[in-house]
Amino acid sequence: MSYATLSAFVEGTAQEYGTPGVAVGVWADGQEFYACHGVTSVENPLPVDRDTLFQLGSVTKTHTATAVMRLVEEGRIDLDAPVRKYVPELVLSDERAAADMTVLNLLNHTAGLGWNVIVDTGEGENALADFVARMTELEQLAAPGTRASYSQAGYNLVGRILENVTGLTYEQAIASLVLEPLGLSNSFFAPDDVMTRRFAVGHDFGEDGTLAVSRPWRVFRANNPGGGLTSSVTDLLRWARFHLGDGRAEDGTKVLSAEALHQMKEPTVELVASSLGDAFGIAWFLREVDGVRTVEHGGSARGQFAALHVVPERNFAVVVLNAGPEGTPFNQAVVRWAFENYLGLVEKDPEPLPYDEAWAREVAGAYENDAMTLNVVTDGAGLTIDAVIKPEVRAASETELPADYAPAAMGLLPGDADEYIVTEGGLAGQRGFFSRDESGAIVGIDLAGRLFTRVPAAS
Repeated sequence: MSYATLSAFVEGTAQEYGTPGVAVGVWADGQEFYACHGVTSVENPLPVDRDTLFQLGSVTKTHTATAVMRLVEEGRIDLDAPVRKYVPELVLSDERAAADMTVLNLLNHTAGLGWNVIVDTGEGENALADFVARMTELEQLAAPGTRASYSQAGYNLVGRILENVTGLTYEQAIASLVLEPLGLSNSFFAPDDVMTRRFAVGHDFGEDGTLAVSRPWRVFRANNPGGGLTSSVTDLLRWARFHLGDGRAEDGTKVLSAEALHQMKEPTVELVASSLGDAFGIAWFLREVDGVRTVEHGGSARGQFAALHVVPERNFAVVVLNAGPEGTPFNQAVVRWAFENYLGLVEKDPEPLPYDEAWAREVAGAYENDAMTLNVVTDGAGLTIDAVIKPEVRAASETELPADYAPAAMGLLPGDADEYIVTEGGLAGQRGFFSRDESGAIVGIDLAGRLFTRVPAAS
């Protein structure tokens, strides 16, 4: 596959989705291929190149987990140990959960924690400690180890484990354990480091439908372990190649054992009807595409979206960084094209069944977690879902939050597991399932790996 072919596809797809700036990297057949298109900002445009910095969002979780694995190999962290062994100050709304959850529960999202605590604890070195102190406000969705539910707060808590074990700030720990040994010299957390280099800003649609710069540029420091790293396409592809390798840096320095890298890619908990994949490893989402195992993680920030996919048995990786409001479908289109054109792997979304009025009426209603409400609505002919940030969360936030997802069509998938797929809009391609209690009543919905609990209907 030539550079020109990749570049032409990336440019055409960026134009199709209205993506102002994008950088794509591919590792295939022992070679690197790059394609960059567009500008860093519609207000102050500079050409996007291989060194342009983008926010990685939740892809940062792979760096956080890898740092933990280094300390596991050094005997300083035990994956099966209680979190309180390393964060004795931890207090949660559920004391039993706080005492029982393990480090592994945090790393594979089985701690039962809600999504996040929306609180800015400042830019000081106590940001994570203060965040952990506020975790008493977080909903406990389930007992540790009983189910998977994706949690940003859980990874921020992992960051606090790194601080307490190393005696460093989280950012210093990641630099010493991961970034510096691997030569990731174009990856940063601090805005002061980013602003002296070429970097992309996020974009959303303004009220008039035109592209507008997302503000503020980043979220609070305490969110760094779960989503705060800023990096370039070259650094992210080097990161992907490390996870395809034997644990050595490009200069031959051993950073992690091959066994530990392999362990991170092994299933630890199964996922049901999830757009995130078939299982969680340690940080990684695991999926089978056309009969081949893929290992991946995505991320989003303020109008920016990242995708990192590796295929170990083919020694292949594709990374995508973009700064546009349709970033998720753009990334999905690029990854699927790369899989098909470099590897011959074809991924297709399952087709929903025809509208089932009885099922639609059964699942219709409002569902919520600590930050958002999902509204599932039927008009007697079709079923739609929207995602709305709670008004009190918007009111309490000191920063501008992303726009809500407008109602989009969804449908029931074959089988008897109450699985669904969203077929249009910004949530297109998202899969999940409705959960029932012992009596068979619908009590929750999973979307993007997160549990939303049904809101009782008003009497």
